Amino acid sequence: MTTTVLLLGVKAIVVDDARERIDLPDIEFHSGTGLEDVKAVFAETAVDHVIMGAGLDLELRLSIVREVFETSDRTTVHMKDFASGSQGFLPFVRDVLAGLHGS
Repeated sequence: MTTTVLLLGVKAIVVDDARERIDLPDIEFHSGTGLEDVKAVFAETAVDHVIMGAGLDLELRLSIVREVFETSDRTTVHMKDFASGSQGFLPFVRDVLAGLHGS
């Protein structure tokens, strides 16, 4: 069974790099940088997990969380800390996915 993950961050290059460097079986990645991307992805597919970088403005992050929980009753949301910076995004995504899938 395929797991659908939406990666979100302020810098598309950081999100796309993480998406390309994670090689886990049966994961379908989508990516975006804001609320409109969230709405578009949720309109086209069921999303299992949203993983969000800390570079997004707090109000935007809260709007995204609200949108996810109003749209889906099965999607989990994982928000990265600010302190580890953009270089911490890839390890955060890996750790979240490993924890969710018992790897």
